[in-house]
Amino acid sequence: MQIHVVRENETLFQIARLYGSTVNDIAEANEIPDPNRLVVGQALVIPIVGSFYWVQPGDSLWSIGQRFQIPYQELARINGISVNQILLVGTRLYIPPAEKTEAEFNAYVELRESPVPAQLENSARDAAPLLTYLAPFSFEARRDGTLKEPPLNRFQEIAAANRNVLMMVITNKENDQFNDELGRILLNDMEVQERFLQNIINTAEKYGFSDIHFDFEYLRPQDREAYAAFLRRAKERFGQRGWLLSIALAPKTSAEQAGQWYEAHDYRALGAIVDFVVIMTYEWGYSGGPPMPVSPIGPVRQVLEYAVTEIPPQKILMGQNLYGYDWRIPYQPGTTARALSPQQAIQLALEHRAAIEYDISAQAPFFRYTDENGQRHIVWFEDARSIQAKFQLLKELRLRGMSYWKLGLSFPQNWLLLADNFEVRKHPPR
Repeated sequence: MQIHVVRENETLFQIARLYGSTVNDIAEANEIPDPNRLVVGQALVIPIVGSFYWVQPGDSLWSIGQRFQIPYQELARINGISVNQILLVGTRLYIPPAEKTEAEFNAYVELRESPVPAQLENSARDAAPLLTYLAPFSFEARRDGTLKEPPLNRFQEIAAANRNVLMMVITNKENDQFNDELGRILLNDMEVQERFLQNIINTAEKYGFSDIHFDFEYLRPQDREAYAAFLRRAKERFGQRGWLLSIALAPKTSAEQAGQWYEAHDYRALGAIVDFVVIMTYEWGYSGGPPMPVSPIGPVRQVLEYAVTEIPPQKILMGQNLYGYDWRIPYQPGTTARALSPQQAIQLALEHRAAIEYDISAQAPFFRYTDENGQRHIVWFEDARSIQAKFQLLKELRLRGMSYWKLGLSFPQNWLLLADNFEVRKHPPR
């Protein structure tokens, strides 16, 4: 696969000729509604085997080979040139596809409506071949230890057809908010907790879940040890049935990090108990805050580099957003940004004739536009370049894989590059 960034006045026909592809193949891969209308700065994935590289000033066969991890002698052989040949700037070299890395991928599906919209089911069905886990979100715990079930529709069938582990996501949410008092009861009232665990087992057996996943957020700091003790009991009970146990963790950078979102999440203690964790490495830029990238590579790296000092990397799934935000600027506290998919962001840029820029430091695309009312906006989102940067970080740190929040948001370049970079691990039936 090749990532190509559209230049001014460039056409899809010209791009296709450059890579030996076709207009139809590129348009279909990137879900381009009108092949005659591209956005300057738009990152396209070109569906070819391997990629091409154009020689830059100062390049040599050795330096290019180092960049792509190919022996320079092999690079010369593939391209039919001498190892001693002087490379002219602008020469096109073919780079063969790299060996794929084995990794696991999870995706949450947020279920708010009953029946579930067909678009959500279709999104899950499209993504499932590239997933290890499929995670309907969520079963909400109640204060008496019972569970409020989400509508599951055909998600069991989708998971079974694609050898996905069906993940039972359980949250401490009340009235659509994470609730620390609910968490206190579940973690400290042993009678309620016993009922809670038994209800989870009964429900998992009923629907065929084989990974039990707790997303307990904003717990009281004083419940740090109680949470670990609860997970030990859960691990023992679920392990007897051959089930996995996983949890979601806030994105910390130190064991002493203050704040209610962080303090009850003891990376070392919890990571030692569970089979794997999802670290929520996104929402630096969020709907209620000032404009900034949702998952800038620097802070993401900082969290994960700390995490691997406390939790084995083979237990860590990097969290990744499948969305961006559209903020009004100048930003006014109390205002809310609008969430949108990467495809919607590109369409918005097209409608307003806005060029997409790329922040190299954050490894994130953005653009500015003015709406019909004269209001200025800035949009930060994800594209092929930003997701490839996260894939490279995943491989560099040798993590277990990646977890997406959330399905239902169109981002075709992500799935193309996932398939190009990774061999998706599938678990045998439990």
